[in-house]
Amino acid sequence: MDSLLPHLAGVMVERIERSGAGVLVWARVKADDGICPSCGGRSRRVHSRYDRGLADVSMAGQPVTLRLQVRRFFCDDLDCPVRTFAEQVDDLTSKHARRTTVCRKALEHIGLALAGRAGARLVARLGMAASRSTLLRLVHALPEPDVGTVAVLGVHDFAIRRGRKYATLLIDAVTRRRLDVLPDRKADTVAAWLREHPGAQVVCRDGSAA
Repeated sequence: MDSLLPHLAGVMVERIERSGAGVLVWARVKADDGICPSCGGRSRRVHSRYDRGLADVSMAGQPVTLRLQVRRFFCDDLDCPVRTFAEQVDDLTSKHARRTTVCRKALEHIGLALAGRAGARLVARLGMAASRSTLLRLVHALPEPDVGTVAVLGVHDFAIRRGRKYATLLIDAVTRRRLDVLPDRKADTVAAWLREHPGAQVVCRDGSAA
């Protein structure tokens, strides 16, 4: 199981059921204790147990739901502001999430590649459930990538609404990697970006009068 589904290495699969809606996997956490997210202390004193439903990546095109039994522990550190906490499984769960980590990452990659409508159609074909709004929300929640030092910067302005609203696209002219989109096509805006990201040796730009 660990070789086929490595993201489930931290849980014990108890049974697998198949229904018209897809595959239902029942599991529980293997660990004997929980780690408090506030103070980092370990605890074995169980406060309660409950089932958590998580959408997972599909199996053979079938939607998969993970029914994970998790425990809520008491935190024994008297100085910790948290009295109880719910356990999390590395590389599988996160607080308040309704999807497994691997499922969320798959949807993020699809959203980045295809955006909303096309991404939602592909997700449905693959046996996972996510609307176009969900895909866009996941993409918007991603941290901004590190621009780093760009030796050759490409600057291209384009019309969002011709004659009224323009923006500027910045790319690495060597790798063709998109770096940023500026909210207008003013020289001062580009200059401010260059001051925040020093290191450009060559700037390639179009012939706009701006």
